[in-house]
Amino acid sequence: MSSSNSADNISKWEERVCINSGRKFFKPKVSGSITPAVGMFFKSFDEAFAFYQRYALAAGFSARKNTSWKNGDGLVKIRYIVCSKEGFHVSKEIDSGSVENSKKIVRRNRGSKRVGCNAHVKLILENNNMYKIYYFEEEHNHIFVEDEDIHFLPAARSIDYVKESFISGLSAINIGPVKAFNIMKTMYGGFGEVGASKVDCKNYRRDLNLYIGEYDAEMVVRRLIRKKECCPGFTCDYVIGEDRRLKGLFWADEQSKKNYTVFGDIFGFDATYKSNKYDLVFVPFTGIDNHYRNVTFGGALLGSETADSYRWLLRCFVNAFGSEPKVVVTDQDAAMKRAIKDVLSRSRHRLCMWHIWEKLKTKVGPVLSANTDFNTRMTHVVWNDTISPEDFETEWHSIMSTFGLENHEWLKDMYDLRFDWIPAYYHGEDLAGLMRTTSRCESENYFFGQICNPRCTLVEFFTHFETAMDIQRHEHRRNDHDTRYIESKPWSDFVLEKQASEIYTKNNF
Repeated sequence: MSSSNSADNISKWEERVCINSGRKFFKPKVSGSITPAVGMFFKSFDEAFAFYQRYALAAGFSARKNTSWKNGDGLVKIRYIVCSKEGFHVSKEIDSGSVENSKKIVRRNRGSKRVGCNAHVKLILENNNMYKIYYFEEEHNHIFVEDEDIHFLPAARSIDYVKESFISGLSAINIGPVKAFNIMKTMYGGFGEVGASKVDCKNYRRDLNLYIGEYDAEMVVRRLIRKKECCPGFTCDYVIGEDRRLKGLFWADEQSKKNYTVFGDIFGFDATYKSNKYDLVFVPFTGIDNHYRNVTFGGALLGSETADSYRWLLRCFVNAFGSEPKVVVTDQDAAMKRAIKDVLSRSRHRLCMWHIWEKLKTKVGPVLSANTDFNTRMTHVVWNDTISPEDFETEWHSIMSTFGLENHEWLKDMYDLRFDWIPAYYHGEDLAGLMRTTSRCESENYFFGQICNPRCTLVEFFTHFETAMDIQRHEHRRNDHDTRYIESKPWSDFVLEKQASEIYTKNNF
């Protein structure tokens, strides 16, 4: 026996050189308490393997399970545990797929960790159902991994429950496994301290999504039904197509219903945001709270944007909340319009002014859309909350006459729809001025987009949604807190101002 010449490895192994062949062999120098020995007993093979793995990591190599031998009754009697470098890599041939060229293609040589190492341990199942070591080969034909590099060995890497929870928790706010690994690296103090690699983190998420697989929608529906059973105030409904695929899903919790009771005079909904890998459309119902911030009354996923889908959805909404809103704001979607007319018969349907205004620029042409006088007069008549319907109609006709637009087909259609989008015709609807466009819905979509992505499963989506609701409701509580305990700086000595500061929320004041 002779020690390794390397000063760094002097305590790592003992080296032996074969006189006949000149080949070198290495025996680990490991504490006797964790070194296998002939005659040791283990309650199970898994226990024996775990013991050998601890020994292997202390020595600086990885182990794996290998051959087993069964007796005539099919009972496993002998088991082998070998060094991961046992055997040799064999290049696999693959079929070229061509009839003309029937040659086999050998895969490109990517290198191999196998070097034919013979280090191993043999275990036999005794009559007392315990495994006994009856042979132990200590020597390896390769050097061992340095202590600072042990974390590169597969056996030293694992995704335990803590890491799984951490990765899943970060995924709730749309942080992927690679970023989660980088965060863990910072938290633990280095790559080697994490106990896992980026690939391990990615594989965990991949395996989790594979596990969800085709049962994704079923898992979500069951989750919502269980929540409904546990929480009487929670509502959910769903519809399945003839192909057994999810066509629609609606849900609203107790807090959403309370918010609707207080802030539900007017809401908007928009169905343009696809938030999952199945292309189901996410439809949040968005209102405005007393701090002039978005508040979500409920949500839905739809497989199609047809009038029948919207009718089903709006019926679910009315059944859940028990009443119709005074005003509903949407874009110019024809299917939505028919569904609202059929289901929300007591609600006033309002079209999004912003969408119509944006179309105006293209419909009248670049020259007129750049005309300052035209834009000023149109802005005053369209966006003005104070003028009467009569004044609107007088000014509208004057503008059409001044700029030669009396026969413009699109503008004539918009004039015929004036009761559905011009503020002058909504004076009789309380709070109708709060929401004139679907920009609230679009900002809500952006908000959800911050913590969601179109590649997520439905299970992930609902985790993201609940996270978004926690954020939104926390913001509402913070605004309530600021209103109660932070006094606005007075602008004047007027009593009216002081009274207004005590009545209105801080943001509105």
